[in-house]
Amino acid sequence: MRETGEDPDPRFSFANERTFLAWIRTALALMAAGIALEAFAPRLAVPGLRQVLAALLVLAGIATSAMAFRRWLRSEQAMRERRSLPPPTVAPWLSYGVAAVALAVFVFVVVANL
Repeated sequence: MRETGEDPDPRFSFANERTFLAWIRTALALMAAGIALEAFAPRLAVPGLRQVLAALLVLAGIATSAMAFRRWLRSEQAMRERRSLPPPTVAPWLSYGVAAVALAVFVFVVVANL
């Protein structure tokens, strides 16, 4: 990577690194939420649903972790080549996915407690 372009201002590289670490924290939080859902949530009205929702959260964490490095690398390369930064491709999927899983958990916990 260092063979192309020129070194960007270190402040921008450090900001890119902090963003990468924020994505990693998000990935860890998603995985922890999936594990917690499986370990501590009550049984839901539909058998196996809790496990599916927990697995979706863990998979979202895995995908977020994998995409974090790709995003860091693409941003670093763009800065080195003085191009516009790439748009965050995983953010919309992540936000809609987490919202859908959270809504499903909410609905099924409410239904289970009626």
